[in-house]
Amino acid sequence: MNQYIANFLKGMGVGSANVIPGVSGGTIALITGIFERLINALKSFNLTAIKLFFTGKFKEFAKHTDLWFLISVGCGVLVAILSIARIFEFLFAEYPIYLWSFFFGMILVSIYYVGITIEKWNLKVIVSFLIGTAIALFIAFGTPAKENSNFIYLLICGAVATCSMILPGLSGSFVLVLMGNYQLIMIDAVNDLNLKILIPVVIGGVVGLLAFSHLLSWIFKNYRDITIAVLTGFILGSMPIIWPWKKDVITYFGSEAKVTGYEYYFPEMNMEFAIALVIILIGAAIIVLTEKMAKNKEEKE
Repeated sequence: MNQYIANFLKGMGVGSANVIPGVSGGTIALITGIFERLINALKSFNLTAIKLFFTGKFKEFAKHTDLWFLISVGCGVLVAILSIARIFEFLFAEYPIYLWSFFFGMILVSIYYVGITIEKWNLKVIVSFLIGTAIALFIAFGTPAKENSNFIYLLICGAVATCSMILPGLSGSFVLVLMGNYQLIMIDAVNDLNLKILIPVVIGGVVGLLAFSHLLSWIFKNYRDITIAVLTGFILGSMPIIWPWKKDVITYFGSEAKVTGYEYYFPEMNMEFAIALVIILIGAAIIVLTEKMAKNKEEKE
């Protein structure tokens, strides 16, 4: 039971990340230690799973797909989106610098703890880390493309946006903005229930997620250190988006405003900065204490 509660809470962390601009749920999944298991669970939905389900072997199906893990994490995600997300929205509106500072401290320290899981640093791992960092920086500072309703491009948008939800350092909606199709998909097509747009996006999302989870699982198994290095680079490269002192660059898609970039600045040495610095340290301390508690638990077991 304790395990399910822990997975539920981790799911809440992943769900909460979805309301933080530029922060990926995959980042939280990686930080909380459920990323690899989540990928493997998604990968398990294959022909064997379908056969077990339709032959009535539900117990075997649940074991094969790690179903109870997915349910506990999924429920946490849903609860977070419906509850904690509202709190975050209020805090972002009223105290953005302080909330960004909290997440900045947590994620900055997490880069170290994710990085030390790499067993052996060599040239390939270092290059992979730098590539991951460069890709995330390009996405963070990239210029949005133009709108494109081509069927193949919509498939790609669905696949890339969905995969971004589980890939640390990347935000699905932010990627759609950069691909130029945020308004077309998330506003126009959703509001008008335009199936010509939504169907290829959904198909691309489902196929992309299943295929990507298989690919990522295989890469994890065969190139674990390189994979973690790339993902650590993704998180590091996305840090500018989490920098507390910035102003949103707003683009209006019809009547809806969307953050499409940031103007960064250095803080003044005043009381607000002092409070933000303390909050950064609190966020960092929470991760350090959590890691120490997890390590002590492993040593006892």
